[in-house]
Amino acid sequence: MSTRLNHFQQSANHLSDLMKLSMNLKESAIELGLRDLVNIRASLLNGCAFCLDMHVKEAKIHGERELRVHHVSIWRESTLFTDRERAALEWTEVVTRLPSGGVPDKVYEDVRKQLSEKELSDLTYVIGTINMWNRLAISFQPVPGSSDRAFGLDKSGLN
Repeated sequence: MSTRLNHFQQSANHLSDLMKLSMNLKESAIELGLRDLVNIRASLLNGCAFCLDMHVKEAKIHGERELRVHHVSIWRESTLFTDRERAALEWTEVVTRLPSGGVPDKVYEDVRKQLSEKELSDLTYVIGTINMWNRLAISFQPVPGSSDRAFGLDKSGLN
């Protein structure tokens, strides 16, 4: 696989805005570990190799247990996730896939039992942002791991 084009260079102003949004979300009501799980799940759903590689490495750097990272794809069957994490992963799936009838009321009600309005709003921004990153990476095919040094992901020990 080789990169189709460098969207970082071609659309630097848009990249800057998206980076600002991503950085601002670090101060959201959604804690770092949960953001890692959500980013991994959305990247899995979208089939984004570059982002999946990146977020698995970030999760390891942030102290996430390896088995939990492996279980993100089977979170419904796994006993390793809290009710709050399950709600966030459920919301990630429905917002990423967006069913034709929209987000079902039942899903919204179930998630609201675990997350405050502020948390749910911030989580939805986290999901929307990773979906945008996924779409960029899938479109332009940066090589997974090619930005490890630039993003400090070489510290993960996963190479």
